[in-house]
Amino acid sequence: MKSFFILSTLLSSSLAFAPTSKISTPKSSALKESFGFDFAEDQAENTPAVILGEANYKQWVGEKVENSFLNRQYDVVRRVRELDLLGLTAEYGILSKLEKNGLDLATLESLLPTIEESGALSIVGSNQQLLINGVAPLVVEGAPLLLPVVAGALEVGPPAFFLAAAAFAGLEGALVVNNVEVPFVGLPAGVLAGLLLVPLSVAMGGVGVFLSGLKK
Repeated sequence: MKSFFILSTLLSSSLAFAPTSKISTPKSSALKESFGFDFAEDQAENTPAVILGEANYKQWVGEKVENSFLNRQYDVVRRVRELDLLGLTAEYGILSKLEKNGLDLATLESLLPTIEESGALSIVGSNQQLLINGVAPLVVEGAPLLLPVVAGALEVGPPAFFLAAAAFAGLEGALVVNNVEVPFVGLPAGVLAGLLLVPLSVAMGGVGVFLSGLKK
């Protein structure tokens, strides 16, 4: 009986000092364009419902505004025809030089399963708008200047691409080591130019490795 009394006393003492648990109510995670400020305007009050929200706005512009910048697409086929890129490709012998480096239709066909397994096709499919309006204009509009350079590089072979990769990497390294800054702005030229030079260096090196593998 005495031991039971001591045990109950210890238990009641421990419960007295135990921290009380608080039940926290989850905060609302609803996103508002007013950022929760009371003085900010409510978009729903001063915006017509037909253009309220990004999806509704894009749909309204597509239906009401012809050739709008929001829904406009770069016409790749028309520009390729206007610039006569197919004729320039044949004139510079791009296809024959690719075959000389080991890249023919049979090789391309054998690479298709690998490209599909890598998920590259799904990435292209999910980024069509970005590729058509962002990448395609740069490639197509610059093609008349790039085709002779590409033809010359293919004539030399993989060493030309390795040399280009080394040149881009060396230029980027020189800008960084010498702390070159952009005039009138003061920003580091190595960082800004690196956004272009580093991908170009990697791409040129990758093409050189790819063509070297085809020749083996």
